[in-house]
Amino acid sequence: MSAFTETHLNQFIVVAAVALLVTVPARSQGLVDPSKVAPEYREAAEKRRAEQIRQRECALKADLEKVLPRDRTDYLNHCLDAIAAKQ
Repeated sequence: MSAFTETHLNQFIVVAAVALLVTVPARSQGLVDPSKVAPEYREAAEKRRAEQIRQRECALKADLEKVLPRDRTDYLNHCLDAIAAKQ
């Protein structure tokens, strides 16, 4: 009985290793490039890029200030609101 279980365990380990090797790492969303968008959508793309830059600035501030993961969302929302208030 143990040989039967050991064979299945070995097969499982091989399948798990192959699955881990085949997976593709997730990539974060890149900045929108307004020059690569159709002209009718360019204004929206420029606004989206500006928003992405603001979000990245706030995320960088959170990283530099070592904000805990549980507090990160509140920090980012507050940071984005402060940037919006300045404009």
